Amino acid sequence: MLSNMIHQPRDGLRSNQDTWIAIDWGSSKLRIWLLNSARQILAHSDSDQGSSNLRPAEFENILLEKIATWLPPKQCTTVIACGMLGSRLGWSEVPYTQTPCTAATTACQIPSRDPSIAVYICPGIKQPFPADVMRGEETQIAGFLAQHPNFNGPICLPGTHSKWVEIKAGKVHKFQTYLTGELYGLLANQSILKHSLNTQAWDKQAFSEALLCSVKHPASIAAKLFSLRAQALIDGRQTGSVNAALSGYLIGLELADKGRSYRRQTVFLIGESILCLLYEKALSLVGINSSHTTAETLTLEGLSLAFQELQKSKAE
Repeated sequence: MLSNMIHQPRDGLRSNQDTWIAIDWGSSKLRIWLLNSARQILAHSDSDQGSSNLRPAEFENILLEKIATWLPPKQCTTVIACGMLGSRLGWSEVPYTQTPCTAATTACQIPSRDPSIAVYICPGIKQPFPADVMRGEETQIAGFLAQHPNFNGPICLPGTHSKWVEIKAGKVHKFQTYLTGELYGLLANQSILKHSLNTQAWDKQAFSEALLCSVKHPASIAAKLFSLRAQALIDGRQTGSVNAALSGYLIGLELADKGRSYRRQTVFLIGESILCLLYEKALSLVGINSSHTTAETLTLEGLSLAFQELQKSKAE
């Protein structure tokens, strides 16, 4: 059984109640925080060592490298994590919670070789039909709902895999994932379009025009994408204009599918500020109100809730 595989603190090691470690381990990024029991951040580390390029056996060694100076001697420090390290290809698979459900903050302990850490992972959420899954975003949703306990409505979490989530009566009722960010990365860096755009340049008008075109005529976008390359060859279309148009077309496909549902509601955006501002602009172009909150704040809120729940269960 799993419980038999989990290291308990060795003789001479005692549980450290004063500090704990929060982790958001996504496909492309690793973010780690050292906090005290009052939720004050004592240290912070960011890394590009995302889960997508790691084997299961590598996770623990990488984590221990990052937090070595944070671990008190002869103590076992609690680690609360969310994200792709709990996936089938991650550190250790943690079962999903199924919709409709609360944004779970009950973390599951996983095996660790080093007795100086006790690692717990938040479970993620699955939806049988239409088939969909999330890992990591549920922690942000839990943090958001802790701050807005009476909220009912749509939440959008832009990113590599954008999530549109409907909250009803404090639960994740249903959700849908779009490959928007991943498609942008593939097209911008690996397709024929890579010769025509600069990912650091931008053209506001090109973004707006492409987004509205995509919303009104989504079936035309495959042709419109190749036309970006043709325009660069024939007319010398600027790299910033091509980049912005590519973003507009792809985000527009999301809104062509989702936009009609939320014209009388405010969509709450959770994510990186720059990306949320881009989605705010996109939503305003199609007449939808929105507001945004940074993902890091809500991730820490959700992980803190999981830590509190764990401490409460230990005290009972």
